[in-house]
Amino acid sequence: MNTQIGDRMTHTFLDTTIDFNILYKRRKSIGIYMDLYGQTEVHAPKGTPLDTILLALEDKWDCIILKSKEMKDRTAVPMEKVYDHGEVLLYLGASYPILISPNLEQNQDYVEFEQDKIHVYVKQHNDESIRQALKRFYYQRCKALVEARIRIYQPEFKIKPRSIRITDYSSNWGTCNSKLELTFNWKLAMAPIEAIDYVVVHEMCHMIHLNHDRSFWRLVGKILPDYERRSNWLALSGWKMTL
Repeated sequence: MNTQIGDRMTHTFLDTTIDFNILYKRRKSIGIYMDLYGQTEVHAPKGTPLDTILLALEDKWDCIILKSKEMKDRTAVPMEKVYDHGEVLLYLGASYPILISPNLEQNQDYVEFEQDKIHVYVKQHNDESIRQALKRFYYQRCKALVEARIRIYQPEFKIKPRSIRITDYSSNWGTCNSKLELTFNWKLAMAPIEAIDYVVVHEMCHMIHLNHDRSFWRLVGKILPDYERRSNWLALSGWKMTL
């Protein structure tokens, strides 16, 4: 059984229902992907009958269900961090150890990235102080990175975002509303630049197309032809981006 809800399709097979988007493209075969939001997307050659697409989904059904469950489990149970020397954190897609330097005489806690490590300067060596200092570091870096990438891609658009905010969303990497207000998850500073660019372009394209229709994906693909590869990094590694 399959039904259509807005821009999404749903299909029930083996007593399980999934929802998915269909994107028709210039390609020779059907491809099935899961984007960074855990949404299943089917990329099919133009003119492919719906029955053919559903058969392709059913052929990969167990894999789709398993991958969806893995992503939900990873999101629900983030890896527990140990805030001490040698704990490894992501920054711009690479892993770096943290180095803790306590100093009761310093005015405030702060973090500096120093080539091969993330150096945390705190008054007291305790988990909460270290975590908050790291979170401020990622917030600041994310804001600077996102604003810089938006400036780079702005020539592709005739309109500009009204505001840019960094926030603590747990389920989205970014959002855009009808007021052209863009928000981004501070954890994006942990991702490689190419993945950050994908989220930036994705949300900027929503300034023109608020939903995920064909026109939206055509615009994303025009600006970033390899956006699928970029989004796959977040889909596969996003669960590691945690404090």
